[in-house]
Amino acid sequence: QVQLVESGGGLVQAGDSLRLSCAASGRTFSSYNMGWFRQAPGKERVFVAAISWSGGSTYYTDSVQGRFIISRDNVKNTVYLQMNSLKPEDTAVYYCAAQLTSGQDMGVLTYEYDYWGQGTQVTVSS
Repeated sequence: QVQLVESGGGLVQAGDSLRLSCAASGRTFSSYNMGWFRQAPGKERVFVAAISWSGGSTYYTDSVQGRFIISRDNVKNTVYLQMNSLKPEDTAVYYCAAQLTSGQDMGVLTYEYDYWGQGTQVTVSS
């Protein structure tokens, strides 16, 4: 079992930056690929970014490529999402998720992840 707790969300203006954190507890954190997803009101939860168990590989959805950076600290059992140049369309609840690797590639679909946090709200005003 893995428990995930997100923090760092808030209300910002377009062009600002935020850093989200996701603290993990439970089973060995470095056994998991980690992902960030987001869900806007009335829409389904979609992939934002993922990082491999070692931190050596990352992947981003096109809309955040070049603006967001995912990273992890396997000593602190924490994954981060640095969000720069925020846009109103980035407004959503952001969720972190853990994928037990077993050699799997980083997932981009919700069903590929085994554990989820409760989410943190990010609101970007224009």
